[in-house]
Amino acid sequence: MEQNEHIFGIHSVIEAIESGRTIDKLFMKKDLNGELATRLCHLAKDHGIAIQRVPVERLNRITRKNHQGVVALISAIDYCSLHQLVPTLFDDGVLPFILVLDGITDVRNFGAIARTAECCGVNAIVIPSRGSVSVGADAVKTSAGALLHMPVCREASLVKAVEYLRESGCQIVCATEKSSINYTTGDYTTPVAIVMGAEDIGISNEILRIADTRAAIPMFGKIGSLNVGVAAGVMMYEVVRQRLGADLEVI
Repeated sequence: MEQNEHIFGIHSVIEAIESGRTIDKLFMKKDLNGELATRLCHLAKDHGIAIQRVPVERLNRITRKNHQGVVALISAIDYCSLHQLVPTLFDDGVLPFILVLDGITDVRNFGAIARTAECCGVNAIVIPSRGSVSVGADAVKTSAGALLHMPVCREASLVKAVEYLRESGCQIVCATEKSSINYTTGDYTTPVAIVMGAEDIGISNEILRIADTRAAIPMFGKIGSLNVGVAAGVMMYEVVRQRLGADLEVI
């Protein structure tokens, strides 16, 4: 981890939050208490920053300096608000093309997906604030810089974010091997949000229940699933293919 990716110490982290820095993750020693720690907890909650209580050994692996039981990882980008982005797309006459990543934790997969998304004209990537990869220097590097040009929305509740997209007029398409519907049979010439799940457990049941379409990519080998980065690329380029075929602007 590069030195400029994190800050440490209670006062420094409080000042960073109050100054508007985008905090990606906030780690706090398990047994850390006191007035300042309580203030930091309240401040983090007010700004929607999740705190992870961890053993001091975890903090020591990040920095050997006097961290006072608190280390914050700084995001390489400023996250966007989904509730502000979607109305802007419609107002600008853009046909929304959103990619939702449910529980993707591998930074290399995330970077590769973001790179493909940028090439496909995806308007935004939506990730959850917990249980997901974050946008750090490694992710930016793996994405070949695409994440510096791609709006990323980090939502406290991915289920509510998907519900909002659906209520806003986006078709929710979940890519899952549990479906019998071929992914090419869907109509992606409308506002669409493609949902991809983690390789180990897939898309959560809560989001699957919201889906308008559950689409499967046909597979004929002995392995039961594709790498999520490859599967995401297949789904995104199907959207591009259909929109180009319908003479619609991709972006």
